[in-house]
Amino acid sequence: MSGHAKRKYDLSNRRAAAARTRIMDVARELFAQRGLDQVTIEALAAEAEVSAATVYGMFKSEAGLLRALMDASLFNDQYQTFVARLLDVDDPATLLRMTAAIARAIYDGERAHLGLVRGASAFSSELRDLEQQFDQLRYNAQRDRARRVARVGTVRAGQSPRRVRDVMWMYTGRDVYRMLVVERGWSSAAYEQWLGDTLVLTLLAAPSS
Repeated sequence: MSGHAKRKYDLSNRRAAAARTRIMDVARELFAQRGLDQVTIEALAAEAEVSAATVYGMFKSEAGLLRALMDASLFNDQYQTFVARLLDVDDPATLLRMTAAIARAIYDGERAHLGLVRGASAFSSELRDLEQQFDQLRYNAQRDRARRVARVGTVRAGQSPRRVRDVMWMYTGRDVYRMLVVERGWSSAAYEQWLGDTLVLTLLAAPSS
């Protein structure tokens, strides 16, 4: 590829990335103002100063755009950092406390970037479907971690890897964060500390004296 062609390719990529970012920013604002069901691709495209074909080409639908917004906020840089660190962790208590840190990173990101969107779109069928998919993704992601906790740690009697995974999934759910941080006013740091303590106390056997 010639240098000229490469520059044109790089410029095209940059323009596409800038358009994608602009579309997502506009969508976040419009979804928050009107709710997911009240925003059309055409209205969104006009606001973002791109063609409707461009939006469809990148996201396929309003639901696809919402998925992109959720992925960007939930699986943010902090989340990626914690997940990478997990690869080098063997201690079960540390694994569980890092699980709490990951949950905090996910929901802090969602609250910062999608709080108004979620409120305006609370009754959207697309949002409910995406939340169910996210919960299944979260459950799948905890499979290896639960096995590692059960394998290298001394878990409480009767705690199989499957049960460890179920408990981790339940406690790290969005509703627990919402009730404590959003409704009861806990800081997210206090939520993370409580969640880590709770997972350790619930799942791991007390050390022998």
